[in-house]
Amino acid sequence: LTISVKTSNKPAICAEYEGSECDEKSVAIKNELKHMLYQVLSEETGRELPWGELIGIRPTKLAMMHIDGGATDDETVKYMMDEHRVSRGKAELAVEIARREKKILQNIHYENGYSLYIGIPFCPTTCLYCSFTSFPLASWKDRVDTYLDALIHEIEATARMMKSRGKVLDTVYIGGGTPTTLEPEQLDRLLNAIEDNFEEETKHSTVSPDQADGHSLASTLQEFTVEAGRPDSITPDKLAMLRKHGVRRISVNPQTMNDRTLELIGRRHSVQQVIDAFHMAREAGFDNINMDIILGLPEETEEDVHRTIDEISKLHPDDLTVHSLALKRASRMQQWIEQNGFTSIHNTDETMKIAADGAAAMGLEPYYLYRQKNMSGNFENVGYAAPGKAGIYNILIMEEKQT
Repeated sequence: LTISVKTSNKPAICAEYEGSECDEKSVAIKNELKHMLYQVLSEETGRELPWGELIGIRPTKLAMMHIDGGATDDETVKYMMDEHRVSRGKAELAVEIARREKKILQNIHYENGYSLYIGIPFCPTTCLYCSFTSFPLASWKDRVDTYLDALIHEIEATARMMKSRGKVLDTVYIGGGTPTTLEPEQLDRLLNAIEDNFEEETKHSTVSPDQADGHSLASTLQEFTVEAGRPDSITPDKLAMLRKHGVRRISVNPQTMNDRTLELIGRRHSVQQVIDAFHMAREAGFDNINMDIILGLPEETEEDVHRTIDEISKLHPDDLTVHSLALKRASRMQQWIEQNGFTSIHNTDETMKIAADGAAAMGLEPYYLYRQKNMSGNFENVGYAAPGKAGIYNILIMEEKQT
């Protein structure tokens, strides 16, 4: 096998090797072999993948790197198509999102800041597709307070460490698991601990007092998010507690608006509970509510996706995150498939288009994107948001702007 390569354009060849040694010839040979392998497999299978040869989880980071280097949008699209065999539609999507991310971040002094992620590893039940650290609350209820003891100890240590380095807290994201499995008094304890340990950062505030609901912590932050993901964990008392502590952005995640699928994937709640929880959150005063859906769930068709988008459109969330099902080795769904076989994992260009068109009809724009291994259809996860409602934490972390 003889490969002839050009190595005169070092910036282009080495673009993806920022911060490391770049041997132009080795990289060029690697890329040429990758192109050849992809071409052979495409011819053999009769398929081309939406993201071509890309296997990394951050396509928009690649687009942003080229834009920051002075490339035009058209040049960046051409680079992704030529060098990575990305389809034109996906390359244009990556560039659109990179541009929007840059605009969102332009007024945030994130270089000297950091984002705080706090994990609550408990759920009402564990979903069939889930590979996150999550334990059924019924089995662990007596250990929640012990967990909070340890968590607060880490919050205290983190606050000391970051203050000693002069870092500013930009965003807080409480995820899981399902944070709203905590009882109101447990939420109060956790949120008080955050406030007590980051109270001094009010002097770095970029949020006006009238935006802070009169609470000190909220005034220090660009964003404070809590995943209230499972509607069967949401109550008026918990929502009131979040509002009391200045939480402004929450998630109410259905994953699908089809009762049969919810039962199949182990969600143990109904579509009506999703609707009721969403209205409950609006009534509590939340003006930035995210909803997550997953495309490619077992046995779902285009008609099911249409139904999900239609039902969500009636609620009109401020954010919609569209996930492509990723079959993780640690999930019960993957184990079930290995034991029994499963042929009805269905995600296509059409289902992705249904979700994208539905988001656009609600006035939501794509603002962040990431990929995972083993995604159905080789697609992606995309966050859509109304102007001014984009999740800042998501951009900072996915684009690796902050640790």
